[in-house]
Amino acid sequence: MKLGSNIQLSGFRDIDSSSMAVLNKIIGNHAKRIAELTKKLQDLHITLKPVHEREKSEKYEVHAKIVDDGKVYASEAVERNLFVAVDSVLKKIVHELD
Repeated sequence: MKLGSNIQLSGFRDIDSSSMAVLNKIIGNHAKRIAELTKKLQDLHITLKPVHEREKSEKYEVHAKIVDDGKVYASEAVERNLFVAVDSVLKKIVHELD
């Protein structure tokens, strides 16, 4: 799944549309900040892996990777809340770039 020209999502196929709308907002805000901090952003890739898929106790493992002018930055987070996981993983990359 693609968001914009250089944002790719993997593993988000089963997420409902209302949750995807919130995720698009979170990712878009961070992507804007990341684009400001990078020299030449080539790729932002976010991967979702559901872990412990038990009802009301699932965890989400989220990996993010950006390529900035050939240099790779990566981070990961595991959270019970998908929005918190995506926000956290992107904040880590922003802090690495700052």
